[in-house]
Amino acid sequence: MSLVELLHQAELQSCGVGQRLLTRGQPLTDITYLVNGSVALGMVQGAHLVHRLGRVSSPAWVELASAVLNLPVTCDAVAETPIDIKRVKLSVFRQWLEVQPLAVQEVMRELARSQHQLAELSVSRLAMDAQARCADWLLHHAQSGDRESLAVQFTQRKRQIAEQLGIAPETLSRILRDLRERGLIKGRGRVLSLVDPGALRMLAGA
Repeated sequence: MSLVELLHQAELQSCGVGQRLLTRGQPLTDITYLVNGSVALGMVQGAHLVHRLGRVSSPAWVELASAVLNLPVTCDAVAETPIDIKRVKLSVFRQWLEVQPLAVQEVMRELARSQHQLAELSVSRLAMDAQARCADWLLHHAQSGDRESLAVQFTQRKRQIAEQLGIAPETLSRILRDLRERGLIKGRGRVLSLVDPGALRMLAGA
C-alpha cells in the first residue's frame, strides 16, 4: 500500500488557530499530514509559542524525521492558521517503511538523521537566552575583515534573522544596540565589526 492510499483511508480533521499538534520530547503515536493551512514550529511556554523555529505549510508531513527514526518529537508544533490534517498510525507508517526497497529506506533514514540533528541544534539554540543566541549567531556568521578583525555582513533582512533566532525584530535591534553600547560590536547597516569576540563567546556560552 502506498502513502497516498494510507492518507486516503485516514479521516480528515480540522483544528483551530493555536491548537498544539505535537509536544517536544514526547513519543509519536501517529504521524500528521498537513492537508491545508500552516503550522508553526518552536518552543511553547505556558500556552504560547515563545520561540519560533520555522513553519510547515501544506501539503506536507509534520515531524517526518522523528517518525522515520522512531524518535521523540524535536519541537512543539502549533496551528498557525485554521488547518485540516490527517493522521496515520506510526505503527502503520513504519510497516510501510519496512517493505520499501533497502536503498529507499537508507536514503530516507539518512535524510531524517540530518534533519533531526539540525532540528535538535536549532532547539538547543532557541533554549538559550535571546542575547546569547544573538551573540552565537554573530560568531557563527563572522568572517575575517581588515587587519585580521572579525566582521559580519548581513545578507538577509533583520526580520529574517530575528525569525531564525526565535525573537521579534525589535528585540534583535535592542540587543544589537546593547552590544554596541557595551563595546562588543561596532558599525551599522549591512556590516558589523566584532570588537571583542572573546566577550561574545562568553556571552554565547552563558
